[in-house]
Amino acid sequence: MDEADAADLTQEQALTAALRRRHATLPAVGACYSCAEPVDDGRRFCDADCRQDWERAEKARRMNGRME
Repeated sequence: MDEADAADLTQEQALTAALRRRHATLPAVGACYSCAEPVDDGRRFCDADCRQDWERAEKARRMNGRME
């Protein structure tokens, strides 16, 4: 592993940790953050696929410098 690979790994780990923290602070709004399907019980996503889709999109937004 060269320095660039190590830097990429460190950045990936930091981003993953940040996404986990952000996910934990998302308010429950009664709808899936990914597909807008109604959800209950304080959930934020309707299923694991939607959660993963949202996390991938959030990661892309952050990597592109868009903090929405």
